[in-house]
Amino acid sequence: MKLIGMLDSPYVRRAAITLTLKGIPFEHLSLSLSVFRNFGEFQSINPLVKAPTLIGDEGWQMVDSSMIIDWAESVGTGASLMPSEPAARLRALRLLGLALTACEKSVQIVYEGKRDENHRDPAWLSRVQGQLTSAYAALEQEATGRNGWLIGETLTQADITVAVAWGFTQLMQPELIITARHPALAALSARAEQLPAFMALPPT
Repeated sequence: MKLIGMLDSPYVRRAAITLTLKGIPFEHLSLSLSVFRNFGEFQSINPLVKAPTLIGDEGWQMVDSSMIIDWAESVGTGASLMPSEPAARLRALRLLGLALTACEKSVQIVYEGKRDENHRDPAWLSRVQGQLTSAYAALEQEATGRNGWLIGETLTQADITVAVAWGFTQLMQPELIITARHPALAALSARAEQLPAFMALPPT
């Protein structure tokens, strides 16, 4: 089994960490989507050129980190990374929505920065930055006062995705989301990054 995509993508990294935690062996192929680097090679494997792409040993392909994670839950080993109790599951889904919004807005800002300066839209960029700030404000509120993980004492997919999102934003936009203003998220991410699955898959 192969997982294609750069680990500096939060979507690739959350999928890779989940596969590892669920005991599903895979080979990681670190191909970039950049037209100047591995675009042609990636396209020859998957014409969609979408990361992450998971390729099964039988030759099937799957894209989108949430789909890959859902599949991993159904075939992997160990306890589920998603709570089954309704109230806890609702909280996990809410947190995932916030974290994935943070990922999306961070990625949008990165790509806008790659555009020629004359073609950038300052008003749109300001709106996206506001959405990013709001997502992290909500996540900080949700994380404040939590002595364990975000949902009890057990690591869940919410913790994985929030920590990966935080790490990506700090890598790409540390000037927008200040660590000192988000101490609970910074602490959660630091704790997660000490886990073997996170350490084995750094965002390089």
